[in-house]
Amino acid sequence: MARVVVDVPLAHLDRPFDYAVPEKLEDTVQAGCRVRVRFHGRLVDGVVWELGNSTDFAGALQPLSHVPSGEPVLTPQVARLVRTVADRYAGTASDVLRLALPPRRAAAEKRESPTPDALPEPPDPAGFARYTAGPALLDALAEGRPARAVWTALPGEDWPARLVELCRAALSGRRGALVVVPDGKDLDRLAAAAAGLLPAHSFTVLRADDSPEKRYRSFLAASRGAAQVVLGTRAAMFAPVRDLGLVVVWDDGDDLHSEERAPYPHARDVLVQRAWLDDCAAVVAGTSRTAEGALLVESGWAHELVADRTVLRAAAPRVQALGEDFELARDAAARSARLPSLAHEAARKALAADTPVLVQVPRRGYVPSLACARCRAPARCAHCAGPLGISPRPGPGGTRIPACRWCARPAATFDCPHCHGTKLRASVIGESRTAEELARAFPGAAVRTSGSTSGVLASVPGGAALVVATPGAEPVAEGGYGAALLLDSWALLGRADLRAGEETLRRWMNAAALVRPASAGGHVVVAADAGHPVVQALVRWDPAWLAARELADRRELGFPPATRMASASGSPAALAEFLEALRLPDGADLLGPVPERPRPGQEGERERYLVRVPRAAGAALAHALAEVQGVRSAKKVPEHVRVQLDPLDLV
Repeated sequence: MARVVVDVPLAHLDRPFDYAVPEKLEDTVQAGCRVRVRFHGRLVDGVVWELGNSTDFAGALQPLSHVPSGEPVLTPQVARLVRTVADRYAGTASDVLRLALPPRRAAAEKRESPTPDALPEPPDPAGFARYTAGPALLDALAEGRPARAVWTALPGEDWPARLVELCRAALSGRRGALVVVPDGKDLDRLAAAAAGLLPAHSFTVLRADDSPEKRYRSFLAASRGAAQVVLGTRAAMFAPVRDLGLVVVWDDGDDLHSEERAPYPHARDVLVQRAWLDDCAAVVAGTSRTAEGALLVESGWAHELVADRTVLRAAAPRVQALGEDFELARDAAARSARLPSLAHEAARKALAADTPVLVQVPRRGYVPSLACARCRAPARCAHCAGPLGISPRPGPGGTRIPACRWCARPAATFDCPHCHGTKLRASVIGESRTAEELARAFPGAAVRTSGSTSGVLASVPGGAALVVATPGAEPVAEGGYGAALLLDSWALLGRADLRAGEETLRRWMNAAALVRPASAGGHVVVAADAGHPVVQALVRWDPAWLAARELADRRELGFPPATRMASASGSPAALAEFLEALRLPDGADLLGPVPERPRPGQEGERERYLVRVPRAAGAALAHALAEVQGVRSAKKVPEHVRVQLDPLDLV
């Protein structure tokens, strides 16, 4: 008999079902292969979870209807991971399997997956010699030991080469490796580095923009064990790597690592779970550091992989802050036409030295938030410390008063805990800058743009030019940039977002890391108050300090990752029914409701609640939420409640 997980999106059916294996299919059916079964009177797809010789079902088992292929696409290790992720995020195994398994292509299954001729030798440790424990990490990977590290890369580091060297070390010890990066631009750089450092056919690349057949061929190369190194974006976090010895996530603070489909897992958390389940090495890497990375170090689960301050100072560019500039902060559009003198001078010198200048500007469309009018600190709710915003619902007399975006409590009065200011102001909303305005400020200079509207550039030549880019779209310059201008800082720092400071530093450091060292004239100018903690972390190039500070602040206020949070959104009536059936664990804190921002295709009024529990109660919260979803599914309740654990966006 075969235990089959059917592709049915109903929470109360989240378990394998037993089916008889007909004698004619006994030689074809394998654990992990795709099948077609009859379920509730209709044919549906499924995956064989496991094979067995007995069943607890009292009646006669229905036979498998069809076996499209005997190819075992679901390995036992990935099956265990699928169940773990489903339980962690209050989802179902069928939801996770849709993320883990690409659609089948028969032509791809008929092709052989080439294997490498030989395993490589361990990599040259010179690349990691600048880091205190770098060579020791390579040795541990070559020996198959489960080393765990949070790596903060030096500015100017050739991080794709370093990540491939980690994979080569694991491969030399006959272990597989999996690397997940945020986007296609990063994946292209990583794949190019792998082509030069790894044997042919020893690695495969899983990218979302490949054709379905090519993507499936790459998937099969991993599942068959032909390629033991897998490189990809977030969908690759479930890749079936054989003899997994290393998992790596690069730039884990990037929101592209968060899956947009149920049950909304995050690549970093999935890879940490894989490292624990498979007892393998793990590296959480980036130019900056998240509070989640700081928690991994603080808990002892991972060790820091950093360079000495002497090495850091030699590699880093000179960073200067402009200080407070309230006039420019009030008028964000003025920055592009009227650059502060320090930024103008830094750009002029870099262009005169025939080096490119990077100008980073925020994306458009951030939701306006409120801040203290005196010190610009984000305004927080006195009850739950959530961000204050302007309520979309008019109050008495048609006026709109500040209210918490988490618990919806109005804030009729405000007292800033930092400076005791009593007035609020709207934070700056970022706007895209135009290349024409910068060209007027620097006549004669070539101007290039890189972003979602104009297209993302992978690289630019090393000559004098202005390169205007949005965060994440900064191209690599040949020889490095001579200067970088980080403008419109309050558009980033003033966002009503739990991760505003952490995310701002990540974006700034990713851009500043592309600038030449100070010894070669590299200069970074950030348009922000020099006394702000995020600016201080950039000036000192100390992301670990800010991450530890963020973690301590969030622990004091009860924010993730010190706690676990879940959001439940739906119509008011559906939410009322949902919460009435929900059995929250001890210590849970229910916040809301607040009006939910409409999503594309949604109609009618929708609200959202947040549930906050101690981190130790996270599994109990996920179980309680999944239980309610199962009951509602069994009752065929027509209105769906969207449940998401550990959402990145809490506003």
